[in-house]
Amino acid sequence: MTDVVEKGLKKIGVTLSKPVLGIITIIFGLLVIILPVDLFKLIIGIFLIIQGALLLSEYYELLSRPGATRT
Repeated sequence: MTDVVEKGLKKIGVTLSKPVLGIITIIFGLLVIILPVDLFKLIIGIFLIIQGALLLSEYYELLSRPGATRT
């Protein structure tokens, strides 16, 4: 999913690092949950939070490897 988002953002001329994209995803997930809730919005909010957490964990896992470079 991250690749699709990054390609879409590059088409409009915006580039974001993975940590920033992960934090934005978590923030939007929380906003979706906080706003008036129904089951569909709750599911989407949880999905966004999980995706953001996975992005951040993937980024920091890659950084912890020896010889890793930041992207």
